[in-house]
Amino acid sequence: MKFLLVILLIFIIFLLFKLFKTLKINFSITIVCSLIILQIILAPNICIHYTISGAKLFFNAVFPSLFPFLVVINIIISYDGIHIYSKLLGNIICKPLKLPKECSLALLVSVLCGYPLGARYSCDLYEKNIIDLNTCERLLNIASNSSPLFIIGAVGASMMSSTKIGYILLLSNILSCIFMGFVIPSKNFSFKVKNKSMNFSKTKSTNANIGIIFKNSIEDAIKNSLNIGGFIVVFSVITGIIKDNVIFHIVLNKFILIIGSSGDFIEGLLLGMLEMTNGCYLISSSNSNLYVKLPVLSFLIAFSGLSIISQVYSYTYKYDVSIKKYIGRKFIQAVISSILTLVLYYVFLQTSSIYTFNNINIYSSSNLYFLLLIILFIPLFLINIIKLFHSS
Repeated sequence: MKFLLVILLIFIIFLLFKLFKTLKINFSITIVCSLIILQIILAPNICIHYTISGAKLFFNAVFPSLFPFLVVINIIISYDGIHIYSKLLGNIICKPLKLPKECSLALLVSVLCGYPLGARYSCDLYEKNIIDLNTCERLLNIASNSSPLFIIGAVGASMMSSTKIGYILLLSNILSCIFMGFVIPSKNFSFKVKNKSMNFSKTKSTNANIGIIFKNSIEDAIKNSLNIGGFIVVFSVITGIIKDNVIFHIVLNKFILIIGSSGDFIEGLLLGMLEMTNGCYLISSSNSNLYVKLPVLSFLIAFSGLSIISQVYSYTYKYDVSIKKYIGRKFIQAVISSILTLVLYYVFLQTSSIYTFNNINIYSSSNLYFLLLIILFIPLFLINIIKLFHSS
């Protein structure tokens, strides 16, 4: 009965769509939201189950690590931390990527905490006139990492039962962002360097009262944390509705027959484009070979999915930032990350050198930030090699 009802609704939508061609976007969104409401009415238990599931994911995993981090970063920015970090690490991190030194804090936040904080602080820099629009668009794709704790802990240790795999996925994800920094063209780089003194005066705190700054930092952290939690819950419900839909299973079975892969693998790939965490779980639990799983996991982590892209758009919509350009570049980055994952897999896990790494215990969690520090120096090493070839 439900299947006939869905077919009838699709037919009605098609007829209405022909009648309202001038209102395509608004009409389409209205119809999709109406179908979601209808699905919730027909199967309220699914909505309740996935709402609770999304809320548990947010409060148990995301909020405990995200909230204190946001508070501390807001305090740092209030005390002119952008200027301090640009002096300390600007040349090392930003110069190889052809970014102004003031972008160093956004890059560090992205590497250490992950989506979508890189986008948030990139937009803050643009809003304060520290960087121009082109630099902001470049920074959005360069400061675009998944959290190390998510990659190593959730995907590596929990889903794949291997922290080594987690480190390989993390390294390929960060290197793909660095690669995008070299590939994406830069404009007016010298302009920002020339006018940096003017921009810094706008970022200095006018009120150094620690009580007020602490209060404002907490309020801002709560607001941004709840916004991210809302996205997680909504996309958890949407993913649940799709998974329990008859049409989705028909399409899934067709893909299985055409491609020949397991159902969990195809389902994980399709749903992972919508929501990364659920897709990674389904991919990791499939019966596919490891050399097939790893590049797909790397692709989903680097691409991030519609849920994370929506969170990024919630920060960029106020400006003239092209979200289409951002999505296109994320897709390219995801492909590069998949290729790097295969290379790193055969270098570190398919050679005898892995035994040497085991002896020095490089994969222990205590060495995580040491490894990240080494990764941050890779751009400086690469730029020196490029200069050497240019001079020769």
